[in-house]
Amino acid sequence: MSQKGTIKNVSLTAIILTYNEELHLERALKSITGIAEEVFIIDSFSTDRTIEIALTYGATVLQNKFKNQAQQFQWALDNVSVRSTWILRLDADEIIEPDLSAEIYEKIPKLTDDIVGINFKRKHIFMDRWVKYGGRYPLVMLRIWRKGYGRIENRWMDEHIIISGGKSITFKGGFSDHNLNNLTFFIDKHNKYATREAIEILNQRLNLFSRDHSVTVKSTSLQTAAKFFIKEKIYNPIPFTISATLYFIWRYIFQLGFLDGRSGLIYHFLQGFWYRFLVGAKVMELEHSISHLKDKKLIIEEISRITGHSLSE
Repeated sequence: MSQKGTIKNVSLTAIILTYNEELHLERALKSITGIAEEVFIIDSFSTDRTIEIALTYGATVLQNKFKNQAQQFQWALDNVSVRSTWILRLDADEIIEPDLSAEIYEKIPKLTDDIVGINFKRKHIFMDRWVKYGGRYPLVMLRIWRKGYGRIENRWMDEHIIISGGKSITFKGGFSDHNLNNLTFFIDKHNKYATREAIEILNQRLNLFSRDHSVTVKSTSLQTAAKFFIKEKIYNPIPFTISATLYFIWRYIFQLGFLDGRSGLIYHFLQGFWYRFLVGAKVMELEHSISHLKDKKLIIEEISRITGHSLSE
């Protein structure tokens, strides 16, 4: 995956989770050519050309049954033999743009030992248009860390890479999330996300199984830590019929989401209102279904039955 001379300098391993990603994977792999000395594809038994594409680009493919993002990525960290100094987490529909690739290549070899994490500024591309407003740019995410200094949160939704033993810096180059699937795919994906987030909220309220409480300013980006605090301590306790509406108004009016045009209205409405409303509705549905149960084990079994997710640890 690397150009001649880059392996020694950058020493970076990329890990990508996949399931039927033939539409995106080649693009993602091309974007890290020249900076990643090895690539591991952790596949959830794809039925399309995902594995063929991965092997064509020299990636190592491992397969594991998918439960959720956090556990799948942790499985990767536990089972791949990383030789590099640094690890990159990349989604199949994400792109390392040329200026960020150059920044990685130039700056990583010069970093001091106290730097153990690198944040990217992710931009979201929706219906082939960059969503610049509504609080959607930049989304600062920790995506590269020194081997041995990072792990992934054990959560059902909104999992983050957590670092320890040092500090992080932020690179400025282009990093984009550009999914090429249609609106039907977008809605179906967010419907599944909503189920997982409803599970996470219920667990927060009922303490059904162990939760990860590792998001701090020191362990991830300041933006991520602030959003995590606001979401769990302020937003979630508010009735969803109110919070979803206020959140959309905040994003679309006060954070200037209306400047993103017609496609932006579709995005902000679906992701900023419909999705948040759906999460709340699913929490309400689950709470109603378990209201007669007192035993924690029975509650977990009932939520597992309704959602189709096995919650037993």
